[in-house]
Amino acid sequence: MKAKTLFEARDVPAYQNKMFETREASLACPTGDIVLVQDPSTGLVSNIAYDPLLLRYDETYQNEQGLSTHFRTHLDQVLTKIATAFNKGRILEIGCGKGLFVEMMRSNGLDAYGMDKAYEGNASFIEKRHFGSQQEMPANAIVLRHVLEHIPDPLQFLQMVADANGGCGQIYIEVPCFDWILRRRAWFDIFYEHVNYFRLSDFHRLFGQVSDSGHIFGGQYVYAIADISSLRTCARTTSDQAITFPTDFIRPLDMLTEDILAVPSRRRAIWGGGAKGVMFVYHIDRRGVRIDTAIDINPGKQGRYLAASGILVSSPEVVLPTLPAGSEIYVMNSNYLAEISTFGGSGFNYTSVDNP
Repeated sequence: MKAKTLFEARDVPAYQNKMFETREASLACPTGDIVLVQDPSTGLVSNIAYDPLLLRYDETYQNEQGLSTHFRTHLDQVLTKIATAFNKGRILEIGCGKGLFVEMMRSNGLDAYGMDKAYEGNASFIEKRHFGSQQEMPANAIVLRHVLEHIPDPLQFLQMVADANGGCGQIYIEVPCFDWILRRRAWFDIFYEHVNYFRLSDFHRLFGQVSDSGHIFGGQYVYAIADISSLRTCARTTSDQAITFPTDFIRPLDMLTEDILAVPSRRRAIWGGGAKGVMFVYHIDRRGVRIDTAIDINPGKQGRYLAASGILVSSPEVVLPTLPAGSEIYVMNSNYLAEISTFGGSGFNYTSVDNP
């Protein structure tokens, strides 16, 4: 299989979940290029234009989704899988964010610990640092939830995790599903923070022993539970696993832009101040469409500005009373549509960006 460029985007915001204290700081957000290529030997997809020096993960990185009832249901499902597979011994979640899932595991009786440079609390069971920055204590199981897509060399990182863990134990990996992105033409779901994009088949090549795997969160994520000792960093792919990137990938963006410009007088808000929201605003702004405001239920995002756009994020209680009836609310994730429309009421037009 020959190396193949799948998708390119230039000068995109380098940050998607970092929040900015001022509009000026937001507009000064660094930018980078995206050039997605499928590796001819491993079959993995990555951004070969990625520069890790553009990014710094710290307390200003706000990607906690657990405040949503729908997402908490997802976390409960993941917890059940982990509790069933890893019911004994020490569990380490690498890249645990603000620590919510570690706390959920511990509340469920699991001996769980966490590690993340962006952690803001003071729990004794979470270390505020990057994995591998010092000698690691082996765990019976490793949890990697939405971490591997951020790692410049995922195979090397998995090998480092295996080595630090004595080459044994179990691992739970969860990442966005690239097949879902392609199928939905989710143009807003390719962004700079994600240097890698995975399919379920990738993990069956990378590990010789996968005890459980599948799609989760409405098909948007894939997960795998595997034996760390079965890691195969030299796994090879075949020509029939080559990715065919849709030629009409950004067509939904063009159609949405046409629809919005046909009714220019309406107020427009996005609901979801995370990665999808940042990229939605970025692409649509380049086509001459201005979003008025952003809504998010995460207090860590409220009162701060989205990367690159200078748009202020506020709570629903602040924004909704200011929107005239008939205003457009673009929901960044259809999984949350019912939850959002119930909260917002019937006076607005709701559009799920990933399922218009």
